[in-house]
Amino acid sequence: MSRRQPLPRLWLMTDERQGEALWAALDALPRGAGVVFRHYRLEPRERRKLFERVRKVARRRRLLILAGGDGLRGDGRHGGRHRSFSASAHSLIELKMAERSGAKLIFLSPAFPTRSHPDARALGPVRFGLIARQARVPVIALGGVDSKKARRLPHIYGWAGIDALTSP
Repeated sequence: MSRRQPLPRLWLMTDERQGEALWAALDALPRGAGVVFRHYRLEPRERRKLFERVRKVARRRRLLILAGGDGLRGDGRHGGRHRSFSASAHSLIELKMAERSGAKLIFLSPAFPTRSHPDARALGPVRFGLIARQARVPVIALGGVDSKKARRLPHIYGWAGIDALTSP
């Protein structure tokens, strides 16, 4: 990632549930947005092939792309234990662990109830804000977030979505 390019404030998290809607979501992202490629359930060969297609679109559209998991080369890595560009956190303890591991950006979730993790307890705006304000790196809100709900969350740098950016 270029030092001159600011960190994206809007992120699309890829997911197997998106199916063909993934392509429309990528095309709808504004230039400079980010994509976290996950698709963890795909077989390695299929996953690499899909990643290359997504990366090609990201390059053409000037989107930052982070690769979740090992073996894929994007603009950075998401997740993992060490030297990942970004990490996920669900509590203050996890946020601090992610910072110590060197993450430059943290996805804090679930901010609100979400279809991705229906049984997970949502942080809500107050608890989310209490955790996010203690971060030393930018915090991206994830989990049931859209542009309207993001405005209710204090201490965020930006937001990420799956359904909010994929569903009609």
